[in-house]
Amino acid sequence: MRRGVKLDLDGKLNAAEPKQIHEIKDFLLTARRKDARSVKIKRSKDVVKFKVRCSKYLYTLCVFDPEKADKLKQSFHQV
Repeated sequence: MRRGVKLDLDGKLNAAEPKQIHEIKDFLLTARRKDARSVKIKRSKDVVKFKVRCSKYLYTLCVFDPEKADKLKQSFHQV
């Protein structure tokens, strides 16, 4: 069976649901876990979404303050 896929009671395949993180501190701890593979930043007009891919789930943090989003972006080193 593929990773991140669950079987329903009917036998249908369902993808694992993404998780939302509400605190910046929790997101930073999640992003520094051993199984965290990548961090993606999605910007829109009024929100900046930080997405970290871990082995089981995709975790998302929504930041509405542009200054906090810039500070958080600087905490991740660019490769």
